[in-house]
This record gives sequence, C-alpha cells and structure tokens, in this order.
Amino acid sequence: MGSTSRATSARVKVRRIPKNASYDRASVDRVLDRGRVAHVSFDDEGQPYCIPTLYARLGDRVLIHGSSASRMVRLLSAGAPACLTVTLFDGWVFARSAFETGVDYESVTLLGCFRAVGETDKLAELEAFMEAVLPGRWAEVRPPSRQELKATAVLELEIREASVKRHDGPPDDDLTPDAELDIWAGTVPVAECLGAPAGSPALREGIPVSPSVQRLASTPSPRRS
Repeated sequence: MGSTSRATSARVKVRRIPKNASYDRASVDRVLDRGRVAHVSFDDEGQPYCIPTLYARLGDRVLIHGSSASRMVRLLSAGAPACLTVTLFDGWVFARSAFETGVDYESVTLLGCFRAVGETDKLAELEAFMEAVLPGRWAEVRPPSRQELKATAVLELEIREASVKRHDGPPDDDLTPDAELDIWAGTVPVAECLGAPAGSPALREGIPVSPSVQRLASTPSPRRS
C-alpha cells in the first residue's frame, strides 16, 4: 500500500518505510472506525503517560470520556498537547529470520489538543458516543443522572494532523538468499471473534438479551479492506 497523499504536517510524517504510510481522510477514518480502544499519550510535569480508553469517531472529531477528576481529563481539558493512537493487529508474519519476523497491522496516529465539551452538549455527545460504540444501546439503558453527568467529562479532538501506517502481505525475505533456507515462512491471519452474551450474575430470570447486544453478538468478524 503506497502513500496516497501528503502529510498535513512534519510532525505526522512517517519516516520509517514511508511507502507504507497514508494521510488521506478515508484511510484515517477506516482505521478509526475499525478500532475499539485508543491509547492517549500526554505529559504531566515531565513524566509521560499513555492511557487506554474507549473512543468514537463522529465526523471530523474523535470523542473520549472519563471521570472529571482524573489526571488525564484534567490535563487534556486544559489544552495539554496529546497523541492518540489506534492499532489493529491483523496477523502474524513469520519470516525465515528473526530480523524479518513481524505482523500485519494498521495504525493511526493523531496529534493535537482536546477540547472539553460544554455542559449543555454533554448529554447529547454521550448519547452519540454510545450509539457509535453500540447502535441502539442508548434507548435500552437508564440515562445518566445529573450527578453522573457532573462527574463525567467528554473531550473531543479534531482530526487535523493524522497519519496511517500499514503492513499487509508476506514476509519480506522471499527474494533474498534466506528463501533458500529450509524454514517455513508465511502468514497467520488474526480475526476478531465475539462470543455468546453471558448474563450478569444478578440478572433477574426472564430478562432477554437486549436487541443491540444480539446484533453485536451476531456481527460477522470484520474483513480487512
């Protein structure tokens, strides 16, 4: 996969194997929409931190949420520079040498500063977040109370500086002298698989699985584009 556009800034330009990089929005959106968990990195008085969190892409924005009292939310709400990454592990790539062994993957990196969503928009943004993560679930659950809303912060990051990197294919040693070695080489794909829904221990008898969860559990494993 070759680069299909130019980097929007020097900060997100991929320097290691640039032919595997892309910067167009379609590629960025594809990876964000396939992923589930983002890692958000930031600095607090010289100490770097990297926190995993759920996220949702809504148009030109990526939303995250968390406790209003958390360090990450407090610093990001104040405008601290951040890096958000999402990585998709698509398979193992086994070469004939340790050096060439690796994985098939797609990853996206976003740079920028988060902004806290205002109180008047918070409930609507939380609904949009949940609907992006699991369509139909918001209508099935109890909405947040006033106290829960106060304790929750929603942050948004505009998609401006972003890059995608991807490896997809066999090991790189097929056309090297290592191809003459009597060592198996190839790939082992990895696919996401959802199990059957398991009810909570305190779930009352007779309550069926919610339609949104039924749809999720019956969703076929995603195929790579």
